[in-house]
Amino acid sequence: MDSRSHTHVTAALRLCLHALLAGLLALVVVRAVSEGAADTAAVVAVTLLTAALYAAGAARSTSVQPKDSVQPKDPARPRTSVQPGTRAGAWWLGGLWVLWAALLVLSPDALWVAFPLYFLQLHFLPMRWALPAVVVTAAAAITSFVVHRQEIEPGAFIGPLIGAAVAVATVLGYDALFRESERRRELIVELVATRADLAEAERTAGTLAERERLAREIHDTLAQGLSSIQLLLRAAERSLPGNAPATPHVRAAREAAQANLAEARSFVRALTPPDLEHGSLAAALERLCARTTAPELTVRFAVSGTPVELPTPYEVALLRTAQSALANTVRHAEARRAEITLSFMDTSVALDVVDDGRGFDPSGAPVHERGTGGDGGFGLPAMRARAGSLGGALSVESAPGQGTAVALTLPLPDTEAERAA
Repeated sequence: MDSRSHTHVTAALRLCLHALLAGLLALVVVRAVSEGAADTAAVVAVTLLTAALYAAGAARSTSVQPKDSVQPKDPARPRTSVQPGTRAGAWWLGGLWVLWAALLVLSPDALWVAFPLYFLQLHFLPMRWALPAVVVTAAAAITSFVVHRQEIEPGAFIGPLIGAAVAVATVLGYDALFRESERRRELIVELVATRADLAEAERTAGTLAERERLAREIHDTLAQGLSSIQLLLRAAERSLPGNAPATPHVRAAREAAQANLAEARSFVRALTPPDLEHGSLAAALERLCARTTAPELTVRFAVSGTPVELPTPYEVALLRTAQSALANTVRHAEARRAEITLSFMDTSVALDVVDDGRGFDPSGAPVHERGTGGDGGFGLPAMRARAGSLGGALSVESAPGQGTAVALTLPLPDTEAERAA
């Protein structure tokens, strides 16, 4: 049931309630006139007052929402509007009840008006007040029947009580259906928003993965090739005599290779992960630790040794390994403390991610338990493949109940070609 169908249904129910009340009041007047009772004028007068008061309140009531539903506040709406749950609505309903009670004293036929009053009370009053009001209304109807007929019959009790029970069940059932439809609508909205967020996240992940792939390809092919050409031309230039005719051409070729190498390196930098675009690798790892949150988990970062400038593929590999290992810690380890250490040594750089979580058996852990297939592609096999592509090694040390330590070691570039790249 959407909001439009709810509006149509409640509008139809409201019209039925208007017609029912008008018909019952007309029945009271017709019976009083046809029987020629002495208080016919009083009955007609009270009935007209009741109808006028009801019409005035119905005209000012613009709400078709159940009383327990959330209604937006409208600053332009008068505070005295006859609305469910408002003081004006309660006073209006109280006035109707008083006129109906007076009509009960004058005519026994007025007891049938109790049925639409049940619905009004259940609609306009909070449930903690509506149920006692329904009980009082039913008791008044029963009392009027007994007083006017001067006899006690089962129908005098069964009729008003069954009417009250039907009214309560109808209103509660309708309110339950409305709340269920609202929950379904909110769930659909949430699912649509979640699907949009997921699609955006997948597009972002795909874009980042493609950027990393292009950066690796450019570094491993164009940049390395141009670096090698530059070194070969430099060696050729040194071996040529200073006045050799080929020297200017070799120098020009070397400078062109150097310029194109600089362009390739700028492409690689432009395609690096966003975390590495602003600041060093250490700063990116520190931001990673700061934004990683989990219940009762504290993440710390430390740098050991003298930091040196690393090629972009090295920084990407170290950062992605840290992200993957820390994500596994948050998802699976139930750890209280995790530490990331970046160590610069004479011939290598190492990244250690250690946690005090529940640990696992590295030789027999199922794939899904360690994120090797469900954490966006950065599981243990992906980390090992990334380390192997750079000549490094990945080690995992863990045991059930003893935490986990992931260590990535990469050899520092030591050739002039690698430094140029």
